[in-house]
Amino acid sequence: MSAIVWIAVGSLAAWVWLLLGQGFFWRTDQRLPDSTEPADWPSVAIVVPARDEADMLPMSLPSLMAQDYPGPAEIFLVDDCSEDGTGDLARALAVRHGGLPVTVVSPGEPAPGWTGKLWAVRHGMALARTRDPDYLLLTDADIAHEPDSLRELVAAAESGGVDLVSQMARLRVQSTWERLVVPAFVYFFSQLYPFRWVNRAGARTAAAAGGCVLLRTEAAVRAGVPESIRQAVIDDVSLARAVRDSGGRIWLGLADRVDSVRPYPCLADLWRMISRSAYAQLRHNPLLLLGTVLGLALVYLAPPVTLVAGLLAPNSLAAWTGGVAWVVMAGTYMPMLGYYRQSLWLAPLLPFTALLYLLMTVDSAVQHYRGRGAAWKGRTYARPEAAPDR
Repeated sequence: MSAIVWIAVGSLAAWVWLLLGQGFFWRTDQRLPDSTEPADWPSVAIVVPARDEADMLPMSLPSLMAQDYPGPAEIFLVDDCSEDGTGDLARALAVRHGGLPVTVVSPGEPAPGWTGKLWAVRHGMALARTRDPDYLLLTDADIAHEPDSLRELVAAAESGGVDLVSQMARLRVQSTWERLVVPAFVYFFSQLYPFRWVNRAGARTAAAAGGCVLLRTEAAVRAGVPESIRQAVIDDVSLARAVRDSGGRIWLGLADRVDSVRPYPCLADLWRMISRSAYAQLRHNPLLLLGTVLGLALVYLAPPVTLVAGLLAPNSLAAWTGGVAWVVMAGTYMPMLGYYRQSLWLAPLLPFTALLYLLMTVDSAVQHYRGRGAAWKGRTYARPEAAPDR
């Protein structure tokens, strides 16, 4: 057989394995399970790290204050050295909307060895623990919650005996680039960390979605967080690993009533969001980078390339094999497009989106070796490789 046929066969074989052997990652049915409400509702402290989030807070903070939660709950917003009046706005929103009480604190610049967000989380958790809460809800300043969100999270944790319950917030998909890139972001994440594997008791796979994490306080103490993950750039996955490694149970699924309100109107905005941590995900390992590039090329780019090349050659075996691989690929993407209420006609465009992700990953590595490291909200972490590999 010719080289093009071998490539097409290899790609199809990879897709058959992904379809059946990777935890059915492409399915979108991992949602909060049905649960029984506890007789006595535990206390919850909601910790919100916020850096320059004045544009987001009017859409997110009132949703937290309006939580219909039967037990004691309080919000601690940590103003992480914002320059846009985030802290003052949070106080004003608390007065205007009422509801759950809000405490705003400003810890100052992070200490050496801490990423900015985890430094803010540390101070929020320390203040929250003075109230001795049973649970901590760690949620980002761009996440809006439906009124029953906290109630459902706590009920799920209590019913299932789970130490960490995390929901992947539904990201915004309004601009053309958001429609093209955002569903694929969640699709690729679930391919790396199949939710079924994460949710299986005793599983080695661990992950969480940082925008919405309900954490049992005793599990946080047992895992030593956030101190044990203080240098992590990908803090949500590191948090889940720390909890799991300390003997805790974790659960991860897609959200129905938790949404990100942050817009990414341009490709450049999405590019920065993804490339800032892509190489950190590969542990800053050049061999893993090479393997990822070759893997993306074989799995996502080879099907349309071999189909077209087979038609032009002509080589019917290459064309048919590449075409079938492309169909399988598109079929696995359709459930995620359905979850995001997007046209299924976007499914055949997944190879183009994968090419963008390949370039973003390479750019992330280039920025790392130029000494720029992971950058976010005006901060650069030039040596993220110092983060503990848990």
